[in-house]
Parts: sequence; structure tokens; C-alpha cells
Amino acid sequence: MKVCYLDAFSGISGDMTVGALIDAGADAPRLVQSLESLGTGASFTVEKTKRRGIAGSKFRVVINKDGGDGKTHRHLPHILDLIAKASISDRAKQNASRVFQRLGEAEAKVHDIPIEKVHFHEVGAVDSICDIVGACIGLDLLDVGELYSSPVNVGSGTVKTEHGVLPVPAPATAELLSGKPIYARGPALELTTPTGAAIAVTLATDFGPLPPMRVIASGYGAGDHDFSEHANVLRALIGEKSGAAESTTVAVLEANIDDSSPQVLGYAMERLLEAGALDVTLASIQMKKSRPGTLLSVIAKPEDREALARLIFEETSTLGLRIYAAERRVKARHSVEISTAHGTVRIKVSENGTFAPEYEDCRKLARESGLPLKQILAEANLAYLRTGRT
Repeated sequence: MKVCYLDAFSGISGDMTVGALIDAGADAPRLVQSLESLGTGASFTVEKTKRRGIAGSKFRVVINKDGGDGKTHRHLPHILDLIAKASISDRAKQNASRVFQRLGEAEAKVHDIPIEKVHFHEVGAVDSICDIVGACIGLDLLDVGELYSSPVNVGSGTVKTEHGVLPVPAPATAELLSGKPIYARGPALELTTPTGAAIAVTLATDFGPLPPMRVIASGYGAGDHDFSEHANVLRALIGEKSGAAESTTVAVLEANIDDSSPQVLGYAMERLLEAGALDVTLASIQMKKSRPGTLLSVIAKPEDREALARLIFEETSTLGLRIYAAERRVKARHSVEISTAHGTVRIKVSENGTFAPEYEDCRKLARESGLPLKQILAEANLAYLRTGRT
């Protein structure tokens, strides 16, 4: 499966997402045919256009006066039923249902009502149903297995809704993007809609810089307006992973600490590793006012970032953290077991033949035998070399 990166430098909406995926190679006739199976009575157009000189695809849902069920307000069960009965893949059904569920939870929280009573208003209208389902179909047609998103430009100013004039980002959009990196740049307009935010938040593995990948296609989904400041498009980059064994995206969390004891920092390191940190280091540094301090650095999986950040605040005295994404390169490796005179030891072997005994195995044998650790390590290395393995 492929990787898709959504570059939301001009925000994200449902129709922009569908347009970008079609522009990147998703089969438009197949996508439209699949959307027609929803039975909404809508028709669809895809046209090439330009935004500030950038060519892209504009996807439109055309509401036929004599088609559809005439509803503009829908509840979640009705929308999920439409999706379930459509002639689309199970994966597209599951993803579209997840997006609407997430959107319903956000609306319910904003209005302080049970999710069953949420009226989806514009989101429940035919065009938004088709946008969300269309995005999920597009990802399926492109065989996208992992989705990532850039930080999201939400816009600024106000937006007119059925609840009146609301600030940008709209309450549902702000709720959906809670904890995600956002910013405002460009004209005072709504650049990110609740529909677009729901798609990105529900389906994206992480928000940040471009993940390691080999780009094989790109596409641009045009928004309604043509701004003078920047091209109003959503860019979709489609690619293949450059190899999970050699390159992955990680989160790095750092803090400069000058008022915690060694015991506290040592305990914090233990807790962080137990909680899933890939690595934790403590380094001596010289801080302002000539104070000796400690640099705490944590390497984490993107999905563990928030939990580990909370743990750092709980277990140390720091009042702030630096968090950024980084590319981590590791060699492909496997493990083999070898027998020594004192017991079994696992040997880690990299793709180029470099090897090393597993420390915990050697530590265990050293304690059990009463021999020095360095002797157990030496015997494990020798035993592996004698096997002639690579």
C-alpha cells in the first residue's frame, strides 16, 4: 500500500480533498460511479482549473432539484445507513463511517447534546456526505494505506453558519483539531471546514513534516476562491515508503532542567521507557545564569507523543517542552539465538553483517553464573562467529 501526504497550506475541505486525490491519479469515473450508489440523486463534475497559476482539479457536487430525499438535516444513524448500503469497498465504508462518527462527537461536545440528537446541518447535506465518502473512495482507489497531514492553515475572521456568525476556526473545526498543529495565514476567510478537518484528523496517522517516502504522484484540489496571496489548493503527495526498516518519522521531546534531583530524573527516565519511549537520554548542559543543568531528550513514536509529554510534566519540574518531528534511520536487522556454555543468548544482526549480543540476555547469564559481564559478552560473540551465520 502507498502513503499519502496532505499539504494543507491553504486549509482543507472535503471537495478539495476529493479533487486532490483525483488529480493525483484516482480514477474519476469509478469514483463518481461509486458515489452514485449512495442514492442521493446528486451528480458530479470534475474540471481542470488553475489557482494562482497552479493547475488542479475542482470537484463539485451538483444537487439536482428533483433528486435526493430533500433533507438538509440528518442524524448520524441515517448517514451511516446510506454509507452501509452503498456499492463501495468495505474499507471505504469503514473509513467514511469513522469520519462521520468523529464529526458527530465533535458537534455533540460543542452543543452539549448526546450524539444521537446531533443535527448535521450543512455536514448532513448531500454535498458533504459525498465529499467525505468521495475522499475515502479516492484513497481506496489509490491504494493508500497510510495518510499524513501537514500542520493545517485554518484561516481567520468569521464564517456564516446556521447558528449565526461564528469565529474561524468554527467551533466544530476547533474541537476536531484540538491537539493538532494549526496556524492562520492569508485572507480572513474560513480555509478549513469541519468536513475537511474531520477527514484529516480521523484518517491521518500524524500531523507534521513530510514523512520519508518516494513520491510517485502529486495532485492539487482547487478551492472555491482564487486568492492573490497564495494558490488556494490542497496538495496530495502519493508515494511509497522509503523502507520502514531504514527510515521512519519520530517525535523528539526535549526539556532543559536545572532544578530536579538526579533521583527524580532517573526515575523519570524509567517511567518514560516503560511508557513506550524509543530512547531517553540525560546530558549535562550549562544553562543561563551559569547554572549547571540537564538536557532531557526523548525519542518517541508520533502516536505516543502526547502521553509522553504529559508524563514529563508529571515526573519532572520543567515548565516547557520542545517537540518536533525528525527522521530516524535504522538498519534492517534480525535476531538469532546461539548457545554458550552458560546459556542461550540472542544476537542482533544488521543487514550488513554487524552483530551484537543482547545485553539483557548477557546480564542475566552473568548474574546467574557469577562471571563478569565482559566475559559473557566475549563468549557470546565468539559463539556467534563460530556458527558462520550472516
